[in-house]
Amino acid sequence: MQPRRHAGTRRIEDRVTKPALAHARPPGCSVLRAITALLVLAILAGGGLWLWSAQEQGSGNASPAAGAAGERRIPVRVAVVESRRFETVLESLGTTQANESVTLTATVTANVAEIAFDDGDEVEAGQVLVRLASAEELADRREAEVALLEQRRELDRIRGLAADGIVPQQQVDRQRSRVEEAEARLAAVAARLSDRVIRAPFSGVLGLRRVSTGTLVTPGTAIATLDDISVIKVDFTLSERFLGAVRQGMPIEARSVAFRDRVFEGKVTAVSTRVDIATRTVTVRAEIDNAEKELRPGMLLTTRLPLDPAERLAVPEGSVVARADQHFAFVLADDDTVMRRQITIGRRQPGLVEVLDGLAEGDRVVNDGILRVREGTRVDVLDGDAA
Repeated sequence: MQPRRHAGTRRIEDRVTKPALAHARPPGCSVLRAITALLVLAILAGGGLWLWSAQEQGSGNASPAAGAAGERRIPVRVAVVESRRFETVLESLGTTQANESVTLTATVTANVAEIAFDDGDEVEAGQVLVRLASAEELADRREAEVALLEQRRELDRIRGLAADGIVPQQQVDRQRSRVEEAEARLAAVAARLSDRVIRAPFSGVLGLRRVSTGTLVTPGTAIATLDDISVIKVDFTLSERFLGAVRQGMPIEARSVAFRDRVFEGKVTAVSTRVDIATRTVTVRAEIDNAEKELRPGMLLTTRLPLDPAERLAVPEGSVVARADQHFAFVLADDDTVMRRQITIGRRQPGLVEVLDGLAEGDRVVNDGILRVREGTRVDVLDGDAA
């Protein structure tokens, strides 16, 4: 038989039991919430996976179109690797000189009696150009000629007497000396007379006349200039570091502002034996044939002296891609794809680059559109591909 509990005791137990139950419920609720969150995440993940699969399936269905887009070719132009002439060119400024040049002057004091030339005449060596007044010298020459003739006659007479034994041989010798003296006097007069005739010392072209008939000239008075311009000499300077590379006979080219469309060709004839200590340059002289007499002394020419000319493979400058200290070119293959090939370049000239290694003659390299291609890119070669 159970003992009877007191009513007050039951109320105490109820107060103790209910709070404990109240505190025991929350843990169950937290677990339920966690399970619910996991279910939501699983549903979302499943939906995302389904969407991704659908997209992949759609991509798979669209792959032919994508492949067609990937096959789009890049339009380019190509250039053919060919042999070209490369050379190191030394450019300089030079001044022209006549092959022979002289200023005609008088050697005596006299009046100009005759002028036998016009400005710019072409004359031959020995041609008379100016005659000075020479009446006194002509008279002296006539006197000397008469004296010489008389002494020769006397010599002939004495030789006859000496042959007959009338006069000694010594008298013949003395008369022979008198004849020689007369010949010397005549030669002196002739020399003075020749000083009054001014002749061309060599063939050439005369400059402007500076005297007129009747002008009193003195020794040193300029009458005209005479230049032989059939050959023009041009002197130009080069740095001393090129001294060992310059040789006689090397060809040069020269241009003048007066004849912009003309290229005058010549050759090196001499190299100065001294180096200018102030500029560290050496003077080189070349000769240019001037049969047409277009070049004149004193003109300024731009000279080009080519060194070590050689035939080398060449490509256009636009076909070379630089990466740091390396150079590349894109070579067109038979299947219309391009391959990047490393090359070694050398000298440059306008529009072209010398190729020392990496390409062969006949190779086709991308020239226009090179920035749009990569290794293996399929290209479409446009018309006008040959460089």
